Amino acid sequence: MELFRPLGWRVDALASPRKATIEGIPDEIRRIRYPFRMLRYWFALELLREEAETRGSSPLQVGEIGIDQGQMLAFSRAALTPESQRRPWSTWNGIDCCPPTERLQNVGYDRLIQLELEDRAAMARQPHEAYDVVILLHVLEHLFDPLAALTDVAKWVKPGGLIIGGSPGTPELARDLWQRRIRRTARPRGHVSVISPHLLRHWSKALDVDTELLNGAFFMRRKGFALENQAWWLRTNLAFGALFPSWPGELYWSWRKPT
Repeated sequence: MELFRPLGWRVDALASPRKATIEGIPDEIRRIRYPFRMLRYWFALELLREEAETRGSSPLQVGEIGIDQGQMLAFSRAALTPESQRRPWSTWNGIDCCPPTERLQNVGYDRLIQLELEDRAAMARQPHEAYDVVILLHVLEHLFDPLAALTDVAKWVKPGGLIIGGSPGTPELARDLWQRRIRRTARPRGHVSVISPHLLRHWSKALDVDTELLNGAFFMRRKGFALENQAWWLRTNLAFGALFPSWPGELYWSWRKPT
């Protein structure tokens, strides 16, 4: 892994004024130039761009799990205008337990698939090796058995393909205690699992995938924070996240399926 890899990525997507058109983003975040609350979409988009550049002329078939209001695809389309850069995907399917189909009609999904990730029989019926890239942003913490779901998801990815993930992060020493606590008070479809870098490394071995990126995202985040208008503040936080991924905050990673 290249420890400081995100520091070399372009930040123009976060700063694009077109992000103000994305549904489901609060106004105080839209007005910030480099909003940390949108880093999840930026991490995934930059990994998609890298993957497309590596593959050359072959656009990616993407499956996104846990689509909410379509912010990930909307962010990617807003960042990659026809004038600035060719989109790195050919198809983009959305997979969710309850996709708001009517609200997503204009987002740009090629197909919407309703699927419960903890329904093992339904998961097993999904086509194997259907995607070059699968994206799971802030999904696994909502599952009681994330590894079981990941085992099925890995089968959907083509050999040599990529799994891109993101979740809240917690130090390993606090993980079990915090997980027991949140499960006592969890609401339906709320957070029920706690994830640490150590756990992600364990999962990667169980899935037989190679970890290419495992980073934290920031030292401090506050909605509408004025320093988030400064590129140096963003890069400082990215450097901190690279050095200390176990710091409580957010984790982003990519796994490569062997060929």
